[in-house]
Amino acid sequence: MSGTTGTSGTARMKKDESFLGKLGGTLVRKKKSKEVSDLHEEGKNAINAPMLPSGTEIHPEDTLLEENAERIMLDPTSRENLKFKDLVKVLIDWINSELEEDRIIVKDLEEDCYDGQVLQKLFEKLSGRKLNVAEVTQSEIGQKQKLQTVLEAVNEQLRPHGWTIEWSVDSLHSKNIVAIVYLLVALAMHYQAPIRLPEHVSVQVVVVKKQEGVLHTAVVTKELTSTTEMMLGRFERDAFDTLLDHAPDKLNVVKTSLITFVNKHLNKLNLEVTELESQFADGVYLILLMGLLEDYFVPLYNFFLTPESFEQKVHNVAFAFELMQDGGLKKPKARPEDVVNLNLKSTLRVLYNLFTNYKNSE
Repeated sequence: MSGTTGTSGTARMKKDESFLGKLGGTLVRKKKSKEVSDLHEEGKNAINAPMLPSGTEIHPEDTLLEENAERIMLDPTSRENLKFKDLVKVLIDWINSELEEDRIIVKDLEEDCYDGQVLQKLFEKLSGRKLNVAEVTQSEIGQKQKLQTVLEAVNEQLRPHGWTIEWSVDSLHSKNIVAIVYLLVALAMHYQAPIRLPEHVSVQVVVVKKQEGVLHTAVVTKELTSTTEMMLGRFERDAFDTLLDHAPDKLNVVKTSLITFVNKHLNKLNLEVTELESQFADGVYLILLMGLLEDYFVPLYNFFLTPESFEQKVHNVAFAFELMQDGGLKKPKARPEDVVNLNLKSTLRVLYNLFTNYKNSE
């Protein structure tokens, strides 16, 4: 019985194969022949291509490129760079903190950010804007459509503020870690994330490009982060840049004027400032000063009276900035993190803004 079944099964398979052969066997053979030829040519070109840095591997998907197309890969030595690994960790922790309510946990930027799901949720949380995209997309086409919608919204927000768009749908979907990090750094800076990104992080990438059927490779250095000020897009210089760079002798005059102004009000609470950058770094004096200038009492439960952690200090300064905006002032140029990190120019900008608005207050 079993032998009969096996024989009929074999016959059925042969019949199916014969049917498929009649239907498209010639096309299949031609296609396979062309693929073998293409692979042979790609292999020969890869051998003839310039030598890559030691340890760099080119996979088949990296070399099977169309004419003038290129693929970018992170050099293995850069992937192990401590500053780069620190940057990746900071970004992962930030995303997880932002998306905690959505119960989204990111463990690997390449594996978790390529399909657009995490980037969609992150952008919606940061911008307060709901995107019209499908919640779950399994197909490659659906994932790329989602990425396209997300990136259009992101670029619309970032491009007017001087950000160079170093990412694309294809680069993100191909799990290009450099493009992913570029995008996340830009989002973190643009939306003033309460994090400290490591400065001056650079990596080397291998660029593979096909020209006239030959693969060409080059190693390029990519700067992922610069200084905090440059990343925030503060390329326009103001009076404090000029003051610190060209007239440091006049800096003490400005500081003395500001100290006199703040002490005129803080003395009412038996408080006194002698060092601008350090004594305002935890945000407490800024909050109390705003209450005095606007003539109201700030409830102690709204801030940390004796902040100990970096996060608590950032909370205080950010709260002081909210009070300033409630008082009709423009949002300070400085980030709360800048003030907490004892950045003198940032602290001077904040205090000078108060001085120009309240210098006649009693």
